[in-house]
Amino acid sequence: MAVHFDPDAAAPSESGIYGLPFTPDDAKVVVIPVPFEATTSYGGGTSKGPAAVLEASRQVDLHDHETGRPYAAGIAMLDIPRKIVRWNRDAKERAAAVIEKGGVVDRKTRSAAAFVNDISDSVNEWVYEQTRALLATDKMPVILGGDHSVPYGAIRAYAEKYPKLGILHLDAHADLREAYEGFTWSHASIFNNVMTKLPVAKLVQVGVRDLGSAENAMIESSKGRIVTFFDSDVAARKEKGDSYADIADDIVAQLPHDVYLSWDIDGLDPTLCPSTGTPVPGGLSWNEAIGLLRALIRARKRIVGLDLCEVAPGDTEWDANVGARLLYKMIGFALLSQG
Repeated sequence: MAVHFDPDAAAPSESGIYGLPFTPDDAKVVVIPVPFEATTSYGGGTSKGPAAVLEASRQVDLHDHETGRPYAAGIAMLDIPRKIVRWNRDAKERAAAVIEKGGVVDRKTRSAAAFVNDISDSVNEWVYEQTRALLATDKMPVILGGDHSVPYGAIRAYAEKYPKLGILHLDAHADLREAYEGFTWSHASIFNNVMTKLPVAKLVQVGVRDLGSAENAMIESSKGRIVTFFDSDVAARKEKGDSYADIADDIVAQLPHDVYLSWDIDGLDPTLCPSTGTPVPGGLSWNEAIGLLRALIRARKRIVGLDLCEVAPGDTEWDANVGARLLYKMIGFALLSQG
């Protein structure tokens, strides 16, 4: 920590994430921005999420009533990678023709879909290498998307380091499609890819309220490896008088000791993220989302890593404001869970 750093002072405009003076070399937590959204199928803008969250983070007060001083461990963010920006631009241009045809891959769109899949492969590999290198130096890499396709490489690296890893997945969507709109690495397919290609022990989903029939079949046939707490079921329990704390305890009880958080901001009530690409009515309130983090601490789970995706800046700074604060809370509880 810089000698004269004042956590209560206004953040300089060119300071690091949350106004902090850390570099990636001296920070425990290193945020990896991944401004990629080539497979986005409805609203766009998530590629601008990392820059918007960085800007909004400088308005976040650093003392947290629940987790203390997360910033003291050191939080830094890597520079926006120009390579990913270029890949995103090129892939979005080619993806447009496929999306326009409703994902039909035929003679005219086959090469475009293949191009996007190849670039997505490259993004996965880049994220994997960045994450693996940071894990090797005992840091906690955090992925900041971009759409929800981008954490695959990070989950791969975390699953290698932590056998029997569990994932707590907050999302309005199950993201279990085998492929979507012709894209193998679609934001709608990440957890199909994770659960069929990686040694992840358990996937626990919360907030899901949009679901395809094939996704439902995958959940039902998973033999308990995928457990989904549908938004409507949680609402029904609350209507019957169950406390949310009890519900949250039931959710985290399904997870193994080591937990990775993969949170799509559209898992929240869309009043908290109105500009996200695929908002859906319903979802978790702010306090319910943080309540899941509290439940993880009560259950003595260890949060080993995390990502936050689908933050899309709109006409105001609101989405980025919520995203920056949610990210800080996730980091704070992760550090608290690690002692």
